[in-house]
Amino acid sequence: MTSPLTHRPPTRRERMKAIIGGSTGNLVEWYDWYAYAAFTLYFAPHFFPSEDRTAQLLSAAGIFAVGFLMRPIGAWLMGVYADRHGRKSGLTLSVALMCAGSLLIAVTPGYEVIGVGAPILLVLARLMQGLSIGGEYGASATYLSEMAGRDRRGFFSSFQYVTLIAGQLVAIIVLLVLQATLSEAELDAWGWRIPFLIGGGLAVVVFWLRRGLTETQSYAIAKAEGAPRSGFVELVTKHPREALTVMLLTAGGTIAFYAYSIYMQKFLVNTSGLSRETASQINGITLFLFMLLQPVAGALSDRIGRKPLMIGFGVLGVIGTYPIFSTLAVTRDPLIAGLLVMAGLIVVSGYTSINAVVKAELFPAHIRALGVALPYALANTLFGGTAEFVALYFKHIGMEQAFYIYVTVMIAISLTVYVRMRDTQKHSRILED
Repeated sequence: MTSPLTHRPPTRRERMKAIIGGSTGNLVEWYDWYAYAAFTLYFAPHFFPSEDRTAQLLSAAGIFAVGFLMRPIGAWLMGVYADRHGRKSGLTLSVALMCAGSLLIAVTPGYEVIGVGAPILLVLARLMQGLSIGGEYGASATYLSEMAGRDRRGFFSSFQYVTLIAGQLVAIIVLLVLQATLSEAELDAWGWRIPFLIGGGLAVVVFWLRRGLTETQSYAIAKAEGAPRSGFVELVTKHPREALTVMLLTAGGTIAFYAYSIYMQKFLVNTSGLSRETASQINGITLFLFMLLQPVAGALSDRIGRKPLMIGFGVLGVIGTYPIFSTLAVTRDPLIAGLLVMAGLIVVSGYTSINAVVKAELFPAHIRALGVALPYALANTLFGGTAEFVALYFKHIGMEQAFYIYVTVMIAISLTVYVRMRDTQKHSRILED
């Protein structure tokens, strides 16, 4: 058996190359995932014919939520795979699945051509993408956290959400470009297929890129020392407290993130009454600024700890969610709307910038990818994936304010966890590697 002493830490250059390489792949993964949400307003009529726009969006949001059902399965299967065969292998497999799902959406005929087969194929594509993204989060969060140095782990791991947001931002940019270059009729008829073709092509490039990544020292040492095999039984019997902590700290953060980012574009159109173009511009600008905040907040956590940032998110989220959404609902001024959305995203940064490293620091190396991925995916399925559906349902029955209360309550639940848990920066399992 190889001595763990032979597994030297990566040099600064190797570390930067690995983080950039891993982050680039993460960007493409999340672009493919978010392209569905960004173009829902255009493709929904092709898959769900109806005279009621809210009903169409509700159907499309339902399939968006269905994609989340595969995320726990993907987190389980590929989390185990990444723990047993390496972080690099897990990252490569996830992007291949995402590529297949995007291309399937791009070429699927509409309801008027193949009838019920259209939404069925759309569901299949989202299931594939859900399987992919479920494994992507755990593998990339673990990879970036392990490759980062001790004193800058919060900063470097924050690039997972930088690229996650960048993927969403690129999807919005593609939307804005298509809105500017194609007529409304062309975009409604066939232009919405272009972003999915782009995503599939980029995923092929990233597949080859990820094959050249360097494996992490933590994985190499755990493998050399013959650590226990990763698996569901190992997770729930040996690390139940950590797994539950990941679920609960994720619940409020993920629903807040999806409310202010994914759902916000539709909220500004369907509730505030802004045009689709204006809503897309607000979404794009605020997401860009939000992306820039992530490494700033991540670096701050390296200095003051992870816990203060999470508590700040929890307290401000509980206080500010209802006022922000209720004011946005009656706002017709794009500038005011943008400022309100930005205020919400600043608050959410206390969670998004460090959630990956906090989860990774809770688990030992031999089960880290699964421990990060599966509880996170379960929480996302229950709360993040259903956020749009719940919001649109409450609007459909005339009780939209109930959604604001729902988000507030979930943030409050996570806040109790933030207050009670230890600061992972000071008690990191990665240091034990």
